[in-house]
Amino acid sequence: MDDTVNNVYKCIYEQLHATSKLTFFKENKEYYFPLDDVLFFETEGEYIYAHTKEDAYRIKYRHYELEEMLPKQFVRAAKSTIINTMQVYSITHNLTASSLVQFIGSHKQVYVSRYYYKELRQRINDRNSSI
Repeated sequence: MDDTVNNVYKCIYEQLHATSKLTFFKENKEYYFPLDDVLFFETEGEYIYAHTKEDAYRIKYRHYELEEMLPKQFVRAAKSTIINTMQVYSITHNLTASSLVQFIGSHKQVYVSRYYYKELRQRINDRNSSI
């Protein structure tokens, strides 16, 4: 019974966070939009940016904080990158180096390191099996 309760709690928690929003910053404006619009988060210098199809917005969180608060559809792809698996269009796999990830409806792309590739593929397979 305890496992069932924990699983229900986890599902509810993920659903609540899936619809949550972060505050995004660009120049001197604050923006609010669903996390589903984010393709990936990436570190550039000392800041982390959330990339959408059209733009990039600064956020005020660290990678480890994002990993804890983001829904399951987000997975780390490299030391400085977290990807939204629901926005992945294709992965060009490379056995000896990083693999290239392209996103739906966008020219933007990122690399997934060999270390994180297996987890990314698993999350995408989980996503596809639940559709």
